[in-house]
Amino acid sequence: MNSVEDISKFIGKDNYSVSEAMQKINVNAFGILFIVDDNMSLLACITDGDIRRHLLAGGLMTDAVSEASNKCPRVARNVEEAKKLYHTRYWVAIPIINREGILIDVFVGNTDEIEKSHKALNIPVVINAGGKGTRLDPFTKILPKPLIPVGDTPIIEHIMKGYQSYNCNDFHIIVNYKKDLIKAYFIDCETKYKITWYDEKQPLGTGGGLRLLDNIFEDTFIFSNCDVIITADYEKILQFHKGNNNVITMVCAYKNINIPYGVVEMGADGIIKEMKEKPVMSFLTNTGVYIVEPEVINDIEKDVAIGFPDIVRREKEKGRKVAVYPIADNDWMDMGQFSEYEKMYKKIYNDCEV
Repeated sequence: MNSVEDISKFIGKDNYSVSEAMQKINVNAFGILFIVDDNMSLLACITDGDIRRHLLAGGLMTDAVSEASNKCPRVARNVEEAKKLYHTRYWVAIPIINREGILIDVFVGNTDEIEKSHKALNIPVVINAGGKGTRLDPFTKILPKPLIPVGDTPIIEHIMKGYQSYNCNDFHIIVNYKKDLIKAYFIDCETKYKITWYDEKQPLGTGGGLRLLDNIFEDTFIFSNCDVIITADYEKILQFHKGNNNVITMVCAYKNINIPYGVVEMGADGIIKEMKEKPVMSFLTNTGVYIVEPEVINDIEKDVAIGFPDIVRREKEKGRKVAVYPIADNDWMDMGQFSEYEKMYKKIYNDCEV
């Protein structure tokens, strides 16, 4: 694949908000959007990384796209020049402009050549696999949620393979509901994974089971729910966590929800303060994946059920540094409910565009 057949999916207008740019970026799946005026003159480009930096600096998804974009993008005058600029890791889409600065094409190279290897992180991974998965009833009455297959592989194994691509091979799995079935599955593939099991005697929520790992770790670890896959770059997430001296970094995805109605804001005596027709709401949502320092475990009470978001809140109240690392919605796959199951399948197996 060289120049694209339809450049419209790479084009955003200069009157876009950051939220609108993010939605368009999610559609083209290349992580970049080129901002043009009404005459197709190239003004800037914006990537999901630019949006993340904008949010981390205190910017909003409702801000104008110009506040987060790069005003000096790399450009080429023809395909041959684009090929010289193109790099499968750093420059995955090169805008081609004419002498008047009009965007006339986008060069994307060969997507099959995009580098897929990751830097070895070598940090332990804790997976909370103890819940009942009630949102996936009735299937979880038979199979525990970690063993629900996505294609021919259970979701928990998809998760583990993803971490193995970063050379994270030390797995610690907290189990409770139908734990014997989960353990039995891994007996047949025990040579593939190094697993330490932790049995909850009673349900301990999404965070309480971590107390079972007291004095296990001396350094940073990843903590994940058993139904979540993150395709964002963990190397960058870890760098952010370490560079900011966080005790917990919560990985959050920015979501855009289209409200299919006219929304009215009412004041006193029924006075209409504001009206918006079919607005888009933008917000960050917790993905259920965290980077955690081991001292957090010491603050968790033994045998007490607690959600990990409540642990995050407590750490914040103690004055410890907790932070959010925002990622694109496309970098988050969640199988917590059936409405998302098909999307996860398609993204993992590249069946078709989600």
